[in-house]
Amino acid sequence: MNSVSCSQIRQVEKLKEHWPGVFTSKAENEVSWFQPYPETSIEFLELFNLPHDANIIDIGGGESQFVDALLERGFKNIWLLDISATALDHVKKRLGDKADQVHFVVSDVVAFKPEVQFDFWHDRAAFHFLTSEEQINKYVSIAEGAIRPNGHLILGTFSDKGPTKCSGLEIKQYTQASMSSRFEKAFERIKCIEVEHSTPFNTTQFFLFCSFKKK
Repeated sequence: MNSVSCSQIRQVEKLKEHWPGVFTSKAENEVSWFQPYPETSIEFLELFNLPHDANIIDIGGGESQFVDALLERGFKNIWLLDISATALDHVKKRLGDKADQVHFVVSDVVAFKPEVQFDFWHDRAAFHFLTSEEQINKYVSIAEGAIRPNGHLILGTFSDKGPTKCSGLEIKQYTQASMSSRFEKAFERIKCIEVEHSTPFNTTQFFLFCSFKKK
């Protein structure tokens, strides 16, 4: 096993320890990325007129309300992936009986082995935590295989005007050009927008959201 792979393993173990602590020690609305409603994500979702039986996955969703909004819209095939079992347990408790309608996956995204192909891959603020070339390339490779032809990929990351750290961890900022270049082999970029996110602490974070279509 080479040294890069060993480093990758150590990083995953670090994150497995980090995120349960965050979700245990802080309430849902006490983290900077909290949104009472995922407005931007839903605006992108509505661009594509997906059927209710579309396969939709939220990557690194944590305790996000995105899955709630999907259920309210009648979607039936929903996956929620997060490295923290604690976060997913909180979502299950919040959803109650509706939790049976969601596939919960405890996994680091770069170790994810999808069993189906997805029509809509959504990631708000998970991709930018991948800071090494090995991690980023692995993510892109998994997304290329997991999204069906003509399926859609939605990514939200900190822009080049956003923070350089989040939850005490280093992140990678993106521009339209740098994000597009990561996915240009298998995806066509559709639309990018910059969004100002107001945190629960009355500060502003600058996000970049881009949508792509699988070739």
